Amino acid sequence: MFHSPQERTRILAGLFAGYDGPAFAVRLWDGWEWRSAPQKRPVCTMVLTEPSAAEAFLAAPNEVSLGDAFIRGTLDVQGDLFAVFPVIEHLLNRPATLRQRVAGSLLEAGLDLRRRLGHGARHSKGRDRAAIAHHYDQPVEFFRPWLGRSLAYSCGYFRSETDTLDEAQEQKFEHICQKLRLERGERFLDVGCGWGGLILHAAGRHGVSAEAITLSQRQYDEAKRRIRDARLESRCSVALRDYRDLDPERDSFDKIASVGMYEHVGLPNLRQYFRSVRAVLRPGGAFLNHGIARATRSLPRAASFIDHYVFPDARLVTLPEAMEAAESEGLEVRDVENLREHYTMTLRRWVAGLEANRDKLLRLVSKETYRIWRLYMAGCAAAFERGEIAVYQTLLSKPAKGQSHLPLTREDWYAGRAERLAA
Repeated sequence: MFHSPQERTRILAGLFAGYDGPAFAVRLWDGWEWRSAPQKRPVCTMVLTEPSAAEAFLAAPNEVSLGDAFIRGTLDVQGDLFAVFPVIEHLLNRPATLRQRVAGSLLEAGLDLRRRLGHGARHSKGRDRAAIAHHYDQPVEFFRPWLGRSLAYSCGYFRSETDTLDEAQEQKFEHICQKLRLERGERFLDVGCGWGGLILHAAGRHGVSAEAITLSQRQYDEAKRRIRDARLESRCSVALRDYRDLDPERDSFDKIASVGMYEHVGLPNLRQYFRSVRAVLRPGGAFLNHGIARATRSLPRAASFIDHYVFPDARLVTLPEAMEAAESEGLEVRDVENLREHYTMTLRRWVAGLEANRDKLLRLVSKETYRIWRLYMAGCAAAFERGEIAVYQTLLSKPAKGQSHLPLTREDWYAGRAERLAA
């Protein structure tokens, strides 16, 4: 690759000219090191352990080639993992002519999950089921140490930056229930329920009859176990079911929520998603959709690490696209809340939990799987911090003869409602 220290310094200095992020270093397989700011201590060091990593790093870098090198361990990060993402962003945005210092073609990413799925067309029922199973059907023991007692795999709701993850997730559940104005005896549906945290909260704290659907066998099994352990079988249930199989002839709900699920739906199916929900929502009912959207100015990357390794077939839509689809299917937008900073804090706590429980987790999953999850969540935190993506809670209603049956102001959510429920 590089033949002399002077040549190496010249190439890296040119490649990172104009970089204005945290100080970092690059260390090669022979121990040679370059620093972006020689007078400062590096916040992180990118370690290239063999020449193949240099191809991924310099020849034609993209999310997949860099992610593949990280997973295989030929590219590592020492120090603050979060600090490496401004470096990567700078690298990916450089003109290609500045990166053509490495001979040979770019190494192919070694794992293409879209080929491995092999279950029909994108977003068919079978392929969606396979994609969900790939991501979520890890042992629940893998998730428990870093998700906390709620097992909520979605953005928490922080009233303070000092809140613990468990506090933030409990506050998120309650925030959703307050927005929906859940009342005792109502029938409530959670679309894509994870391990059942929201339905347990809604049934236990608000006295509703809570039902849930999921495509993940392991989430279904764990949710059933948690319902049984909480002795809520009379008011809580979960089913293995696709949202497209909701049947208005037999299903009817006063309130519906969907948390961290519609990201898997895909833009072509978005109207069908809202149509399916509206069909089983009673007139005057409310639907809270909690999910990630990309900023309109942020275009999807052609080679996506998340698409290859984490969420096969996932494509984030923009907020305007989601709202247009909802309104086209007869749902009325009542409120939109951006929780972008909340997801950054959630992800940082998840990564800290992964790192603190590394040895325990590596007894359950492979080293490659562990590194995928660690990189993916740290990268998502960086994307939230840059404002490329955000998470929105959107409150929608199905008016009954023009009546939404929702309060005139937000004050009802924040003041007094808990006391009225307790009474």
